[in-house]
Amino acid sequence: MIRVAPSLLAADFARLSEEIEDVRSAGAEWLHYDVMDGHFVPNISMGIPVLESVRKTTDLFLDAHLMITEPIRYVRQFCDAGADLVNVHVEADTEEKLREALGIVKQEGKLCGVTVKPKTPWEAVLPYLDQIDLVLVMTVEPGFGGQHFMAEQMDKVRALRRLFDDRNLDIRLEVDGGVDRNTAPVCIEAGADVLVAGSAVFRASDRREAVRLIRGQ
Repeated sequence: MIRVAPSLLAADFARLSEEIEDVRSAGAEWLHYDVMDGHFVPNISMGIPVLESVRKTTDLFLDAHLMITEPIRYVRQFCDAGADLVNVHVEADTEEKLREALGIVKQEGKLCGVTVKPKTPWEAVLPYLDQIDLVLVMTVEPGFGGQHFMAEQMDKVRALRRLFDDRNLDIRLEVDGGVDRNTAPVCIEAGADVLVAGSAVFRASDRREAVRLIRGQ
């Protein structure tokens, strides 16, 4: 089943609880929560207090994407704040520290994932396959919204889908960056089953229709 995960970065923060309820009513199953530290990526976004507030307003699945250096410092706090899944970048720390961070998330009873930037080969996720529930393939450079979809990243998605299928791995495959009604079918065809969409949902005149089209219905 294809999951649509609207990115809260594109929401109206003056009306955040209303925005969340509106996309839930539109058929979204997940919310994508982007965390930027101004170091790993050259921008700063939401943190733990906002996530705590979001958790109080909704029962939607909260997918926390940590674009931060040394995520081991904060993964437990994001779990405690209400994230259902905590996702860390393979480029953000050493393999040993990332495996430790993923282990903490599992100890907290939450799902975990790893993300790869566009220039990072898909093979970088291999050391984590025994721990993770999701891989996120970035189809833009992380840190800014509104970028153009990098279609060449679909080769990476296809390779990961083949790997998961060949090894019978129950790992979701997520795509984030430039996903809309035009690019979503390409992602689905390549094997993605979670689609992050910011502007394409929150800035749509008809959000229900936007979610339906992104899901491919």
